[in-house]
Amino acid sequence: MKKRVLSGIRATGRLHLGNYLGAIKGMLALQDDPTYETIYMVADLHAVTTPYKVEELRVNRREVIIDYLAAGLDPEKSILFQQADVSEHAELAFYFSSVMTIARMQHLPTFKEKVKQYPDAATMALLNYPILMSADILVYKAGLVPVGIDQEPHLEISREIARKMNQEYGMDFPEPQRFKTPGEYVPSLTGEGKMSKSVEGSFITLVDDLATIKAKLSKAPTDSGKGDIAQATGGVKALLSFVELFQGADRRKAYEAAYKNEGIRYGDLKHDLAEAIYKELQPIQEKRKAFESDPSRVDQIIAEGSKRARVIAAQTVAEVKEKMGLA
Repeated sequence: MKKRVLSGIRATGRLHLGNYLGAIKGMLALQDDPTYETIYMVADLHAVTTPYKVEELRVNRREVIIDYLAAGLDPEKSILFQQADVSEHAELAFYFSSVMTIARMQHLPTFKEKVKQYPDAATMALLNYPILMSADILVYKAGLVPVGIDQEPHLEISREIARKMNQEYGMDFPEPQRFKTPGEYVPSLTGEGKMSKSVEGSFITLVDDLATIKAKLSKAPTDSGKGDIAQATGGVKALLSFVELFQGADRRKAYEAAYKNEGIRYGDLKHDLAEAIYKELQPIQEKRKAFESDPSRVDQIIAEGSKRARVIAAQTVAEVKEKMGLA
């Protein structure tokens, strides 16, 4: 029996290298492994848990699907859909909320961080974000989730909910585990924190051309280029991480050796790194143009994916309602 996998990316803007390396590459690896059944969504419901613009969301939820397709996700191999098109996600999240306390949700470090970021928008939707994420996963009884390390606290909530639903209502939910990828933590170009759509100057998108990539890398902070590599922090550390991800571990080691000896010429490093990043993104961009020129095909893929997802999700929700005495 195939192992079922669920993953998704928020519809909050164009996908960037962090999304590509931290999620999509893992999604592709699982899709191409015959031992897995893969279900990938655009997390548009999650996008409304923080302040957003309606028209931008309408555009973004479709753009993420196109990015998925351009990166290589195949509707013949994976179920691709938009979260809001499958209402069972929101319904199951409500049932799950009955077994989780307010205190447990408020103590999550991710919730506290978001409240600091959006002090005037600490909504119930934001508080229940991990519960909705749990419903996303468990409505398909998925056991594996290819997400970054920062999502581990939310996965723990999913495991708690699975255990409680199994114990209290006799369900058979798996306890989801994180599928690790080599690029699970992609640093910001600024050298502070991870790459994020919400931090200007921190990211390179999948549609950036070579000139744009060079311009963004040129602004990455550096140092004198010489010293003890063990003390390299911030922008230098981030650049070396990108070198390893796009040019290999040997190239990074060569730069680290140069750092301790003759020094690094950051202009050359950034030029070569930009070329390597663009080389990987170029075929994705070409495929994207093909899908953009055929909107009816994209519409069909979205409709068919949502239909396939609903078939599975409806079965789980019906089972939960029956076990909880609601049917």
